[in-house]
Amino acid sequence: MKTSLDHLPDKKRRDLERIVQILFAEFEDAVSLATQKWKKQGRILKIILYGSHGRGDWVDDPVGGYFSDYDILVVVSDERLTDTLEFWAKADEHLLREVTIAKRISAPVNFIVHSLKDVNDQLQRGRPFFIDIARDGIALYESDGTEFAQPRELPPAEALKEAKAYFEKWYPSADAFLSMGRLAISEGNLNEAAFVYHQAAERLYHTVLLTLSLYSPKSHRLNFLRGQAEPLVHELIAVWPRDTRFAKRCFELLRQAYVGSRYSPQYRIRPEELEWLGERIELLQTVVKEACERHIAALEAAI
Repeated sequence: MKTSLDHLPDKKRRDLERIVQILFAEFEDAVSLATQKWKKQGRILKIILYGSHGRGDWVDDPVGGYFSDYDILVVVSDERLTDTLEFWAKADEHLLREVTIAKRISAPVNFIVHSLKDVNDQLQRGRPFFIDIARDGIALYESDGTEFAQPRELPPAEALKEAKAYFEKWYPSADAFLSMGRLAISEGNLNEAAFVYHQAAERLYHTVLLTLSLYSPKSHRLNFLRGQAEPLVHELIAVWPRDTRFAKRCFELLRQAYVGSRYSPQYRIRPEELEWLGERIELLQTVVKEACERHIAALEAAI
C-alpha cells in the first residue's frame, strides 16, 4: 500500500497528523478501562486516507464554500471494536471541534471503521469501494503483518444484479418518504415533514452509494453521506449550495431533523425553509436516478 503524502501541501499533511493523533488517543481512552480480553487487546491496525485527498483531486473552493472532506478508513483487530457509540463517538466529536471551533484541521473529517477480516472479505467479494481503497489509498499508519487480501474482480453480471437490487429497494423507499413529507406539510405538521424529508435524502444517498459502489456506511448523518456520494457523482455537489446563509441553515436544519425534529422542543423550521428543502430533495432525486440508471446501463453494456 502507498505511504507517500508528497502530493499534499504541508498544511494538509499536518491536518492528517492531527487526525491520526486524535483517532489513536480517543480509541485508547475508550478501551482504557476494559476488562474483557478482546477489548483490552483491541488495536488499530491501519489508518488509511482514501478518496480525493488520496487520489490528489481534492477541491478547496472558498468562494463557492465547497471543500473536499478527508476520508479515512480505520481498520481494527476485532469486529466488535467497530461499534460507533462505544468506541468512536468521542473521536467524531473531537474531530468536529477541531474543524469547526479550534480550526486546527482545515476540512471536514469523515471516517469509517471496519475490522481487518471484514475488509478482506469485502475485497475477496470484489466490492469496488474497498478495491479502490486498496489500490489508491495511502496508509497513514499500519502495523506489521496486516496485509490486505488479494481482491477479486467482480464480473459485470454479478455487479449488475447487485446494483439493480439496491436501486430497486432504496429508490422507491426514498420516493415514498418524499411524498410523506409533502403530505405532512399540507397538514401543517412541519417538524414531522422535516424528519421524513431527512429520511428521503438519507435514502437517496444510500441509493446512489449502494448502486454505484455496492457499499454505503451505516449512518444517518447527512453531511457524512453527502461527503461520500459527491465524489462519485459530481453533479450532486450543486444540489446543496454552500454560498448563502439561508442554504447553509436549511441543510443544517435537515441534518438535525433526524433527532431534533422529534425530540428537541427548541427545534423550529419554517414553511419557506421546508419548501426550499423539498425543491432541493427533488433535484437530489433526479440526479441520483440519472446517475444510477447510467451506471446500470453501463453494466448491461459490459455483459
